[in-house]
Amino acid sequence: MVINRRDFIGLSAIGLFGGLALKGCQGFVSQGSVSDGAAIAAIHRSKDGLLEIDLTAQYADLVLAEQAMSQMMTYNGQLPAPRLEVKPGDRLIIHFTNNLNQGTNLHFHGLHLSPAQDNVFLHIKPGETYTYELDIHPNQRGGTYWYHPHVHGSVAEQLFRGLAGIIVVRGELDNIPEIAAAQEEFFLLQDFALPNENSSHMNLMAGREGSLRLVNGNYHPTIEVTENLLRLRLVNASPSRFYNLQIKGQTLIQIATDGGALAQPKAIDQLLLTPGQRAELLIPTVNLPDIPIHLLNLPYQRTQMGMMGHQATQVVEAIADFKRAAKNYSTVTLPEAFQPIKPLPEPEQTRQFRLNHGMARGHRGGNGHRGGQMPGQGMAFLINGESYSGAVDTEVTLDTVEDWEIINTGTMDHPFHVHTNKFQIISRNGIPEAAIAWHDTVLVKVGETVKIRMAFQHFTGETVYHCHILDHEDLGMMGKLKISAPQNS
Repeated sequence: MVINRRDFIGLSAIGLFGGLALKGCQGFVSQGSVSDGAAIAAIHRSKDGLLEIDLTAQYADLVLAEQAMSQMMTYNGQLPAPRLEVKPGDRLIIHFTNNLNQGTNLHFHGLHLSPAQDNVFLHIKPGETYTYELDIHPNQRGGTYWYHPHVHGSVAEQLFRGLAGIIVVRGELDNIPEIAAAQEEFFLLQDFALPNENSSHMNLMAGREGSLRLVNGNYHPTIEVTENLLRLRLVNASPSRFYNLQIKGQTLIQIATDGGALAQPKAIDQLLLTPGQRAELLIPTVNLPDIPIHLLNLPYQRTQMGMMGHQATQVVEAIADFKRAAKNYSTVTLPEAFQPIKPLPEPEQTRQFRLNHGMARGHRGGNGHRGGQMPGQGMAFLINGESYSGAVDTEVTLDTVEDWEIINTGTMDHPFHVHTNKFQIISRNGIPEAAIAWHDTVLVKVGETVKIRMAFQHFTGETVYHCHILDHEDLGMMGKLKISAPQNS
């Protein structure tokens, strides 16, 4: 596939925080000024099949975009958190310590792990330690994954205060010479509330968003591109914000979704990345202009309800710049196809899951935490008319294939995430999906029915599925999934 040059359309610089200034912030660690390049997370790579690290959830006072941000929640005092790199078949051991004043845990989003190892029901109390011993499955697809807390009732708050990190599984794309030679950049996309911002109950109903939007802890970084091809690996680690990304006048080449590599490269003009989703893009440097060009975040309306406290901003903002180094670049020819993706077989059963909101019944989460109801409010987010209770909602059988029809009868878009097993999107509103790809999170728009197909492989146990607007999950839009062994086994 030859990536052709397109005409560049100039765009003036856009900034929301260019006028902010903060001098002499004693006791605060400075990171993320306007002119910085994207911050580099501490990187831990497996060696001889093993990666063993210490990871501590702790508070830190930071300066982000020249703004003092006190009591941020971090892993190892860093924002962005340490990046972990493993390979299929590796063992990952994390000695985890909770130095927060509230319970927490870790979820390894997108990894095909036993529910006993990726245990979202675990509640690690303040001051406690726990050792995660994870066996990366030999069939784990290479891709961009991530880790974050998952104690029901406090997930949105803990992400909104900083707790998120990237996990990379090296795989098939890394073995393609043209991609292996590309300049690799990781973008952990997060948003935070400034100290003077308050989240009202209505804003929480829509899903909290902050006015400080950062890439790897930096505001509007500039990336100097030095290779013929830029490989951009994106993670939406915001609890609610959608990123509608575009480089004006440029074709983006998508090579991976949150489930790993596509079967073939796909040319797109823009990328919608909902909470929890990841994607990989290639940008040919020869196409970039000599002046810095912006990665734009375009407006997106994700709710029809103005009463819910959220209206899509009409501001087009630049979240990062790309600048060519002073050298000549060559056109890169990519393979026409990567590894083929085999369609899953026909399902043995079809289930329906209706997403909506309504009056809560006062259910409580499985760890004794409030689940399904906002403090002082009677509204909850529901799946099939029920808020999360901690009881098993759906039981499936190992080594079977099912179709799930996710039906959004509400007035807000919902990204739907399933733990443990990835899935293929079959259709949207009855229209077959154009290409087969693997996913773990899918956007279900208002009034839309999305059919997904999933094989329950390798692991039994209890896990969850939920909306990845994390306030919605905390307010009840989650179900418990039990994967049972066949009765004749």
